Amino acid sequence: MYCRRAILVGAILASGAMLGGCETTTQAGAVGGERKQLLLISSEQLNQAAAQSYAKLKAEAAAKGILNTDRALLARVTAITNRLTPQTRTFREDAPGWNWEVNVINSPQVNAFCMPGGKIMVYSGIVNKLNLSEDELAFVIGHEMAHALREHSREQVSQAVAAQTAIGLGAALLGLGQGAASLANVGYEAFVATRFSRSDETEADRIGIELAARGGYNPSASVAVWQKMAAANTGSGSPEFLSTHPTDASRTQALQALLPKVTPLYEATRRK
Repeated sequence: MYCRRAILVGAILASGAMLGGCETTTQAGAVGGERKQLLLISSEQLNQAAAQSYAKLKAEAAAKGILNTDRALLARVTAITNRLTPQTRTFREDAPGWNWEVNVINSPQVNAFCMPGGKIMVYSGIVNKLNLSEDELAFVIGHEMAHALREHSREQVSQAVAAQTAIGLGAALLGLGQGAASLANVGYEAFVATRFSRSDETEADRIGIELAARGGYNPSASVAVWQKMAAANTGSGSPEFLSTHPTDASRTQALQALLPKVTPLYEATRRK
């Protein structure tokens, strides 16, 4: 599951409109979702770029005849999104009022993402290949919604801006050539940027499992999702320290540790 951060970075860097500061974007919730983030650009700027990218993606998929062709699956993801959206208030008071949108692309890709501002896309492959139940699909969608709530794309772009600025200034001050600066870029991408992405994924798991539980979906299904993902990825995984995502095993362990915190939320919702 990947948020489409990469397709937004170029447009944001090219615009040059930045705002400095460190702040937290979410409240803690039961699982803990509060920390300071480096945020150098505005949410409005990123949301606008995301909306344009999402509209383009939908138009391309529609032209290929693969957008929302599975009406039953579209109904499933829409119903789940509608149940989870009110729960976003736990982490952000403004979030239920966002212009949330969810669509389905008919594709074998095992993928789903949520762009800044609440633009969700689910690929049929992740549902069909993993044979996701309603509870499991709710966790997947909650996980992707969490990326938008936490503004991970905004943070990633800000980190890229800061890193590129620092590398360029350092090379100039030290009298290094372009080759040295390029090598520094490679090192940043391999060992620093990936760490941020793994942290993002862990946070999205934590927030996603609480969203699902508060929406009345069994949080233990989150563990099943990554067990299925692990089975599907057998023999194709890369070492976690060089990966942009935590290993499936580490994710299942972390989610299992959260179950005592979120299961009471699920049970309380079910009793209502």
